[in-house]
Amino acid sequence: MINFRLMRHLWLFLVVAEEQHFGRAAKRLGMTQPPLTEHIQILENALKVKLFTRSKRGAQLTPIGQAIYPAVKKFAEQMQQLEFAVTEAIQGQNGVLTIGAIATAMFEVLPHLLDQLRAAHPDLTILVKEIDSADATPMLESGEIDLAFARLQGDVGSNLNAVKLTQDRLTVMLPKQHVLANQTEIQLKQLAEEIFVMFSRKFSPIYFDSIVSVCNAQGFSPRILHEVHSVSTQVAFVSCGQGIALVPASMQKIAPENVVCIALQEEIEVVTAAVAWHKRNTNPAIFAALDLVKAQFGVELST
Repeated sequence: MINFRLMRHLWLFLVVAEEQHFGRAAKRLGMTQPPLTEHIQILENALKVKLFTRSKRGAQLTPIGQAIYPAVKKFAEQMQQLEFAVTEAIQGQNGVLTIGAIATAMFEVLPHLLDQLRAAHPDLTILVKEIDSADATPMLESGEIDLAFARLQGDVGSNLNAVKLTQDRLTVMLPKQHVLANQTEIQLKQLAEEIFVMFSRKFSPIYFDSIVSVCNAQGFSPRILHEVHSVSTQVAFVSCGQGIALVPASMQKIAPENVVCIALQEEIEVVTAAVAWHKRNTNPAIFAALDLVKAQFGVELST
């Protein structure tokens, strides 16, 4: 039996954790502070733990509160997704497809694909959420998403299929006043003493390792000052004079005026987007989407 009271208490916990203040949380929830405080106390008593400590700065999570926060947040997201799917079903939608995609795939891969999918299947509910490449495999394994569009290459495990869709050549992005900025081409070994802004290994380990590997092949390890969440953030850090970056050539279209992109003498290709799905996921919407992927990108997909 679903414990709706516990679900409500967990939702209230999440809001207080996000606001870090009982008063602000109560205002956001459209309630007064005393009943909110009482609900949190009931939750703490039920769990037999203390979740918040109060101070002049507001309400901070205790170590136990911090430990359960990610799971509660994920649970709340899943409940919102379920509520949305139920609402869509009541309104006549037929089927749900949940897609996880990295930010660049949302710009470069998904728009045309989703337009086609909606036109072909107007009764299909399509949910898109932003993910990191490192999240793709566990989210597909857990069934949290049906399709992933991310930087994936190499072995993704025996339960998944993954097919490369797009790749691009690496270029050097550096500040316009940099000593190398006027060159028409740069050798990778010329960057041995530079400070690098790198796409974090945490979010895309294979992509990160492939760049480090090509640097090692030229006799140096990149001096990494910043590891960032996205390629677009690499561009921003270079613009702020925080180092240089190796980025896909297509990223030069978002480069600000104080940044230049110089071609590498070495031709280094990186996967910028791949599609992946779980072999045992039988959601028919997956195969409808994959048929369109196959037509759009001219790739062979083993379903």
